Amino acid sequence: MKHFISTQTWSKSELQDIVNFAVSLKENPHQPLLQNKSVAMLFFNPSLRTKTSFEIGISELSGTAIILQPGKDAWPIEFKDNLVMDGTAEEHVKEVAQVLSSYCDCIAIRAFPEFQDWSIDRTDHVINSFAKYSTVPVVNMETIEHPCQELAHILTLQEHYGNLQGKDYLLTWTYHPKPLNTAVANSSLLIASKFGMNVKLLCPSEDYLLDDRYMDAARENCATEGTTFSITHDIDSAYSGAEIVYAKSWGSLAHYGNLEAELNLRKDFKHFIVDEQKMALTNNAVFSHCLPLRRNIKATDGVMDAEYCLAVKEAGNRKHVQKSMLTKIL
Repeated sequence: MKHFISTQTWSKSELQDIVNFAVSLKENPHQPLLQNKSVAMLFFNPSLRTKTSFEIGISELSGTAIILQPGKDAWPIEFKDNLVMDGTAEEHVKEVAQVLSSYCDCIAIRAFPEFQDWSIDRTDHVINSFAKYSTVPVVNMETIEHPCQELAHILTLQEHYGNLQGKDYLLTWTYHPKPLNTAVANSSLLIASKFGMNVKLLCPSEDYLLDDRYMDAARENCATEGTTFSITHDIDSAYSGAEIVYAKSWGSLAHYGNLEAELNLRKDFKHFIVDEQKMALTNNAVFSHCLPLRRNIKATDGVMDAEYCLAVKEAGNRKHVQKSMLTKIL
């Protein structure tokens, strides 16, 4: 049994196998590969692309998707151990994971961090608790990483470029009115470095550096691939020569849990928006984003509507790579 929680625990060749089979499924989407298989999907947070792409994809493979929202249409769940459960939670993850394992062939989790204490949130305790007590594979539908988005990102880039080895890849921070999860940014570093690209991280200041775990993993991956990893706070030099621009907004870990301080910090960085002038500095780069995206906040209409924008194509590829991944682990 193998979980799909982080791509860092999967080899490059294993991930490429998933991407390759996704291409086949894209051409022949309706196959009985998950016939008599069921996936329990627990959504602790809202979803548009993830819920839709998983549910339809499982159906196209003749499987059954069970959608649950703990605290809404399912009981609230407790994750702390050795606790007197006199709060709002009605049952513990130990029982939930074991019961769902007895019903279903896979458990998929979407659970964002609570944005209060990064030392706690970085443990990814919700999905890791399910993995601890489950007897079936557990899949990450976005926690502090977003591995399914990574697979779609790589498939989309390979469809455009073919071999990605040595491509110059820019992950840029963008402005958003509020601090967001670092999951897609973390995953961007992991997958771009694992697939042999020269990775550059652009953010406004050291306050917006990502967790050392992900930056160190990117350095290690790049060292293995013979490529480079670098960090910059200079917009012009970051965009110059880039062949891939991937944008995401995320909250400052330096001010994690302190909303007032974070908002006061980010208000000065609206100029990090991805616009046509910045894209003109690149080496005819493609642009992408995980979506949802606030137009003319994160990126301009001109960028989003340009032929080089792959965001919608990447979103479409979510279904195919997820179907492939589920087929592999089940």
